[in-house]
Amino acid sequence: MWDILYYLVIVAFLAAATVACAFAVRAFMTGTAPRDAVAQLFGPKPPRRLDVVEQSNLDGRRRLVLIRRDDVEHLIMTGGPVDMVIETGISDKPARAVEPAERTAAVYARPARTKSEVAGQ
Repeated sequence: MWDILYYLVIVAFLAAATVACAFAVRAFMTGTAPRDAVAQLFGPKPPRRLDVVEQSNLDGRRRLVLIRRDDVEHLIMTGGPVDMVIETGISDKPARAVEPAERTAAVYARPARTKSEVAGQ
């Protein structure tokens, strides 16, 4: 029994030495410190550049998908015979609301009809 345990300890030691040598060789080849190689392996992930913002089904096959890449949104339609880009370069910032004074007046406006005018027809 001790022989099996002895060989298991030796195999574990050789595996750890192999991993340490692999980190040292990688650090030597890239020109960084070995702790930087370990930090890249277990460090924080870079921020995500691509994200699905919203999606909507049009019918049984087609789907509209709003994706964001580097703070710019793109509207694409998938499914059907061809996938296509509907709109690209959509800004992440919401559009400016139109003030009531800025709205244009109707070209032809008439007063609303009353019940007596409607009944008189």
